[in-house]
Amino acid sequence: MSDAKALGVDIGSTTWKAVLVDGAGEILSTKLEPTDPLMDRQTERLVDLMHEEAGLTQRVPIGATGYGRKRVQATRVLTEITCHAKGAYHWMKRAGVLVDIGGQDTKVIRIGSGGEVSDFHMNDKCAAGTGRFLEVMLSRLQVSFDEIAQRVAKADKAVPISSVCTVFAESEVVSLVAQGVPVDNIVKGLAQSLASRVASLAGVLPPDSEVFMSGGVALNPAMVAALESALRAPIRVLPQPQLAGALGAALSVLPR
Repeated sequence: MSDAKALGVDIGSTTWKAVLVDGAGEILSTKLEPTDPLMDRQTERLVDLMHEEAGLTQRVPIGATGYGRKRVQATRVLTEITCHAKGAYHWMKRAGVLVDIGGQDTKVIRIGSGGEVSDFHMNDKCAAGTGRFLEVMLSRLQVSFDEIAQRVAKADKAVPISSVCTVFAESEVVSLVAQGVPVDNIVKGLAQSLASRVASLAGVLPPDSEVFMSGGVALNPAMVAALESALRAPIRVLPQPQLAGALGAALSVLPR
């Protein structure tokens, strides 16, 4: 159906994302903003706006995924694993291992040659291996996300962060600062700590695996480099890494 369209909504713990696609699965428009605690109203407002901006007089099918997926009046409610795999495969057109570091959880998804999910691992019990870990630590150091690459480049070494719990790691970081340890070295240590935890979740990668990366953390080249080092494999960041889940949700409900 060449005139068919579909909308995918991915409500994460920190970011609200949506993608509108045409009948060929090409992206027509997107929306991305911080997740509002009143996500029902936020979703209604942005979905209406996307319909209006696209000149749509009738509602298109809506696929919902993410942390707040059950708060969406959707055609289908979908798992994050399925949607991220579908979105990544649509862009990359081949098998691989997708690493998605979200605010609340981290997912490692093995995508088969036909785009199917062949296996996955997910860390959703502790913030230590997620974007939230980085957010908390950077806030303590008064360093912005955009500064990570610059800070890491200036560091003369990485200071290991040994605590596996975010709360204890925060205390450890505060103690390091009090001891006069350079903030740049602490930031480099934090990047390596997060990368190490994600690599442990991924386990041993199959030989010659292609590794893809999605999620907001993928926008930071220093974090991508740290993860490449931990995985001992090159990483290809998806074209619009924060939108993989929303794209997959839209494709899942696109009329054929």
